[in-house]
Amino acid sequence: MEQTQTSHNGSATATPGAQRRVLVVEDDATIVDAIATRLRAEGFLVQTAGDGPAAVDTAEAWQPDLLILDIMLPGFDGLEVCRRVQAARPVPVMMLTARDDETDMLVGLGVGADDYMTKPFSMRELAARVHVLLRRVERAAIAAATPRSGILRLGELEIDHAQRRVRVRSEDVHLTPTEFDLLVCLANTPRAVLSREQLLAEVWDWADASGTRTVDSHIKALRRKIGAERIRTVHGVGYALETPTP
Repeated sequence: MEQTQTSHNGSATATPGAQRRVLVVEDDATIVDAIATRLRAEGFLVQTAGDGPAAVDTAEAWQPDLLILDIMLPGFDGLEVCRRVQAARPVPVMMLTARDDETDMLVGLGVGADDYMTKPFSMRELAARVHVLLRRVERAAIAAATPRSGILRLGELEIDHAQRRVRVRSEDVHLTPTEFDLLVCLANTPRAVLSREQLLAEVWDWADASGTRTVDSHIKALRRKIGAERIRTVHGVGYALETPTP
């Protein structure tokens, strides 16, 4: 097990990530050092773990605000780490994978990951996505504490903004925070086609078109949960939420 911890330097000008805890789980020392160095420069508190059991133990003891989690790990893999950590305490998870394998991405999203990045990746983009993911979690907490009147009903699909719950045919559907925000974004303008770039900007606050694969994978995960027929693909453009004809 590899663990390090850094504390904020107490300077008068706090950086955006000040006092937020990030657990980096990765068995490649070069990669973990690069990630930890960049996040510390952003003002985050960082610990690292190099295998599955150490990751679960550290998450339980340290209570991080976010996990950066490699899929391929000694002991047991990142998917199992994600399952165990999420079962104990919901926490946003950024998955890392060495393979550009859509199956890995969908499985990761299915066990509770909120976003993923495929190696190799830029540290600038990783840091940006960490900030975005934490902001989205904060917005979700504020939204949950801010009552909104009514429930949006689109045929057999119900979206409860106040409780951040989704039902299909009156059955609850578990969505990750990212999936919920993606569905709401589509539902705000039903039948209207939103480009991948629009969705990336609205849901992820990320304007770089290199991230559109992230949108595609989350759409596929969302389709599996609410029904593939409810989200229409417009090839070469983007996606639209289908609604019953009046």
